[in-house]
Amino acid sequence: MLPVIALVGRPNVGKSTLFNRLTKSRDALVANYAGLTRDRKYGEAEFEGHKMILVDTGGISGGEEGIDAAMAQQSMQAIEEADFVLFLVDCRAGLTPADEMIAERLRTRSKPTILVANKVDGVNPDIALAPFYELGIGELFPTTATHGRGVRSLMERLVGDLPEVGEEEVVDEASGIKIGIVGRPNVGKSTLVNRLLGEDRVVVFDQPGTTRDSVYINYERDEKPYTIIDTAGIRRRKNVKESVEKFSIVKTLQAVEDANVVVLVIDASEGLVDQDLHLMGTVIQSGRALVVALNKWDGLDPDHRDFVKTELERRLRFVEFADIHFISALHGTGVGNLYESIEAAYQSATDKLSTNHLTRILQWAVSEHQPPLVNGHRIKLRYAHAGGQNPPVIVIHGNQTSQVPNHYVRYLEKTFRKALDLHGTPVKIEFRTSDNPFAGKKNKLSDRQKAKKRRLMKFVKKKKK
Repeated sequence: MLPVIALVGRPNVGKSTLFNRLTKSRDALVANYAGLTRDRKYGEAEFEGHKMILVDTGGISGGEEGIDAAMAQQSMQAIEEADFVLFLVDCRAGLTPADEMIAERLRTRSKPTILVANKVDGVNPDIALAPFYELGIGELFPTTATHGRGVRSLMERLVGDLPEVGEEEVVDEASGIKIGIVGRPNVGKSTLVNRLLGEDRVVVFDQPGTTRDSVYINYERDEKPYTIIDTAGIRRRKNVKESVEKFSIVKTLQAVEDANVVVLVIDASEGLVDQDLHLMGTVIQSGRALVVALNKWDGLDPDHRDFVKTELERRLRFVEFADIHFISALHGTGVGNLYESIEAAYQSATDKLSTNHLTRILQWAVSEHQPPLVNGHRIKLRYAHAGGQNPPVIVIHGNQTSQVPNHYVRYLEKTFRKALDLHGTPVKIEFRTSDNPFAGKKNKLSDRQKAKKRRLMKFVKKKKK
């Protein structure tokens, strides 16, 4: 097993910046904003052949209430599961009561700890570091995570204390199906993630915008690997004012592109709103398989349920391929049934399609409903083959394919989806126009054809006279 290293400290001391530098990524959201990180974020780091798992955590201040208390609980869970702790402090802010409180908690848990004095640039190291020796943590390493100053010395010290990991112990865990959980703020995405995982893995609080970053979590269910992605809620553009929220939305859209199957969570108590439809359109445009989950279903009266079902039937005709589930993430009602739809959607999105089968379906579709005439000539669709997966891409070759109208494209999509028995995934149709082998070539006449042409031309001239 790879060693687990947790990064802990007060808010805004540079934990996410150091996480990104060590993992050589930009996975953790970074801004000059205290309390930006709320959930545990995992990443793999490597230094001189030594691999390790890093855990970025939310800040601990000691006086947490409300959502900050839930963030602090996540950080303490990270400490419990870690083999080693990097305790970050801020040289510019100096020693604070919160630093002393965290140091006391770390001492009671007897975790191997290294004290990292971050943001040492621009200050006198001898003066800035002196107060932190009072914590009694041990060796202290001055660093500047933004520029990488002191990070190499820190890692050399860290790997020297880590246990040796044999090659046979390093397991490359397959991520399996990547499941993206998306939706508007406060519809129950994080509650659903925790219910699917069976533990309080991400922060849940009755406040819109609780999740700010996309959190990737690997787990197994029935010996099958999965990766679930909890994302920040996306509001309408006119309501987005904070720059942090704009970055959160970018992370969510990146997670949609990265996922194999997207579970769109809708608040059943509010019904289907325009922003839900916009998010569906975004998922379909990205080509991802889709499962729709109406959360908070158990709290609705029968009349409201009938109204919501009528609205779904009326407004979701453009995603009729997606399975719809009525669930309660809080109580677990119907949550287990999501996996069946997720598996079916993933299977449909990644199936290998044979050229012969696709061509036969195309020929049948054309015989049932001919393409329209363009400039007096019928559009000819000759054969089809697979062009990609997730989403399934079907490439159709023929003549005048650039003139195929949208309604005929939708007819072909529905025909292929029904014939191939695809569930939960959109189908993308691409056209290729066959080149005319005689284009630009002049027909060469024989002597006999030339004599015939001269006789015809004489006949035409006589008629004109």
